Amino acid sequence: MKLILKILAGIVILVLGFVIFVLVTYDKKFDAPYPELTASTDSSVIARGKYLAYGPAHCGTCHVPMDKIMDVENGELIPLSGGWELNIPPGSFRAPNLTPDKETGIGNYTDADIARTLRYMVNKNGGCVFPFMPFQELSDEDLTAVISYLRSQPAVEHKLERTKLSFLGKMISALGMIKPEGPKKTPAQSIKADTTAVYGEYLANYVANCVGCHTERDLKTGEFVGKPFAGGFYFEPDYFSKGYSFVSPNLTPDPGTGHIANWDRNTFIARFKAKRVYEGSPMPWGAFSRINENDVIAIYNYLQTLTPVANKIDQIVFKPGEKPKG
Repeated sequence: MKLILKILAGIVILVLGFVIFVLVTYDKKFDAPYPELTASTDSSVIARGKYLAYGPAHCGTCHVPMDKIMDVENGELIPLSGGWELNIPPGSFRAPNLTPDKETGIGNYTDADIARTLRYMVNKNGGCVFPFMPFQELSDEDLTAVISYLRSQPAVEHKLERTKLSFLGKMISALGMIKPEGPKKTPAQSIKADTTAVYGEYLANYVANCVGCHTERDLKTGEFVGKPFAGGFYFEPDYFSKGYSFVSPNLTPDPGTGHIANWDRNTFIARFKAKRVYEGSPMPWGAFSRINENDVIAIYNYLQTLTPVANKIDQIVFKPGEKPKG
């Protein structure tokens, strides 16, 4: 009996020690370079930033109040005052106010602070930004354009509850399972906007983040566990889905399992213009319907160059109460 008590006491001590370790070490600070970029007041630069924010980069899908998201989806372009909330195992994540308000927004952030956050996932206070905004390889020109647009918005006072990590999220951080990631290669100074697959690769991977949703991931860590663009990422029911859940389709040109393998270019363009079929779809159809036709063609051309991956997605949309098998 004494031996059992000693074993139990040892287990309790180990658990308490681990909990204390997590609570003491999770709030890590990181260093990263400050990109030498400066916001512009040039109207064409600001216009490019606005196009990216409400179109392919879909900032407006998250950085607006929850009750305004569908307004933005339906075409209203309101200031990016934050408010979107996502509750997943690592915590409750909230999109911050990106307007120039000094008290509740980015009015006290330098251009370099914002650029570092987007390029290196290290915020103004040195904290790690969880990987919801994979913009590390935006070109210098596009990153400047986004910052310029953010500066041009009217300041909106909108105080928000901050992101809160669950114990799982704190544990992931304490153990170094998630940490800031900078660009994998030197970002281009500029990239020519045309209809080529090269530009489509840039849009699909570094701007619109098609790869982020159309690749199976571990929601606990954000790690990619499937082949790029082969689909299989499960979206649980959320605030907007009315009980529906979704699995992202395979976008590779596999003739047997690729969702768009038999689509021609005009069919692909028409689908983007048609917006959403299901109200709760996680695809930001409102933002993507604002992508200009040349950019849509570039994405289409790039997807045709992908290595075909045989990954059959039997069902994409699940009614309330339904779930994928397995």
